[in-house]
Amino acid sequence: MATTDDRLEEKPPYGVDVDTEKNTTAVTTNDGPVAAWTRIRDLAHKAIVFGRVELRGVAPIPVKERTVDRTINIFTLWWSMNANILPIAFGMIGPASGLSLRDSSLVILFFVLLTTLLPAYLATLGPKTGMRQMIQARFSFGRYIVSIPVFLNLATMTGFCIIIAVIGGQCLSAVADGNLSVTVGIVIISLVTLVISFCGYKWLHIYERYAWIPAFIAIIVAAGCGGRDLANQVPAEPAKASAVLSYGMIMASYMVPWACLASDFTTYLKPDTSSVKIFCYSYFGLATPTIVLMTLGAAVGGAIPNNPTWQDKYNETLVGGILDAMLAPAGGFGKFLVVVLAFTLLGNLAATSYSITLNFQMLVPVLFKVPRYMFSIVLVAIMIPVSIAAADDFFLNMENFLALIGYWSSAFLGVVLVEHFVYRKGDCGRYDPEAWNDAGLLPWGVAALGSVALSFAVVVPSMAQVWWTGPIARTTGDIGFELAFVVSGLLYVPLRWVERRQLGR
Repeated sequence: MATTDDRLEEKPPYGVDVDTEKNTTAVTTNDGPVAAWTRIRDLAHKAIVFGRVELRGVAPIPVKERTVDRTINIFTLWWSMNANILPIAFGMIGPASGLSLRDSSLVILFFVLLTTLLPAYLATLGPKTGMRQMIQARFSFGRYIVSIPVFLNLATMTGFCIIIAVIGGQCLSAVADGNLSVTVGIVIISLVTLVISFCGYKWLHIYERYAWIPAFIAIIVAAGCGGRDLANQVPAEPAKASAVLSYGMIMASYMVPWACLASDFTTYLKPDTSSVKIFCYSYFGLATPTIVLMTLGAAVGGAIPNNPTWQDKYNETLVGGILDAMLAPAGGFGKFLVVVLAFTLLGNLAATSYSITLNFQMLVPVLFKVPRYMFSIVLVAIMIPVSIAAADDFFLNMENFLALIGYWSSAFLGVVLVEHFVYRKGDCGRYDPEAWNDAGLLPWGVAALGSVALSFAVVVPSMAQVWWTGPIARTTGDIGFELAFVVSGLLYVPLRWVERRQLGR
């Protein structure tokens, strides 16, 4: 009789017969596919053999394959994902919103420390369930309705990838003094990302183990070169509660979405790995560089108007331009460091892209048959044109994007955590791994979707955005993400109870 682990074994992707003894791969094709697609697939399968690309997709990892015991990888992964210039760009939004360096720093500290709790906790569930984050969500949102949050998660992560590609392109353009366009820079960053995300879990962790080192060296030198000018801050009015909460919403929009992919990076760890260790590695690996670099970004944003050279470079290529101006005293070495800073963004891009490839497989059932690594190519094909378009009005596009993602992800996480703590009693053993792809063994998902949808009756009046300020937000500032999390969780308790009474599951 087959064991649970045997039944959970995932076969290699369609059309591939992998012989591990001879380390060769035979590719079979049908008569239908176009020649171009066949060539791409053949190249992909050759890369599998050469680079030992991860074949497994979204199916739960069997216990016998959860063998990784190097838990420090979790710390270096989160650290490298945030030890780059992306948090600096987010920090610059504070002074641009009218907050002083002091007020911006306090908002960054408080909201990052608070919101990091969500991804740090959900990362601990990966080794115990063997499930990717959105597969675990099926146990509340059901087999088919889960496609809605999966789609939103895909949009969120792809949006972050676009922001990162634009910043990287700006850096490469700035260092070339206009001889290389932002568009070409975006293409370069996107193609290098493709290589890392294509290979999968193992190579991702190897890359992230070292990627943060050149990043921190370059950032420290940049801060040192521009230190004198950073002290020359533009005076700001005393902070209003509405401005503080609106900037806090930006912080939440940066941090909370990590929780929607947290366990994607821990599923191969041994099931008996200490949850406390995973939580601490995830929490401090994510929060520490984010707080430090966002605060640096706030200092940079507050100093730009008082430095004409910085302002001119900022007007030309935004984040890349200001970093080039800060490192100008270092001469040619400074130019080299700007290039290094551009490529440090790959630490974030590669990990996010890896999760995107998994989410593509979960979007609709037919996509599960497509190998995970092939979606890396799809992602880059989407990223390049959209990033080029978004670069024209970067900060406005970034703020409009961030204005939306914090609300849905908070509501989604409220539901997932109530399911885990209330209806699963916080016990990962209550998730049946055989049910992950069987609609007959999973909930309908109506309770989950209804809880999220109904919560927006309170969230919308509590939103404060350029295009909409609700009546509640006019008094309190933006408290939409907090209410989304709390209200969706509270609504889910009775709605899920009714669903369980009707279904028995």
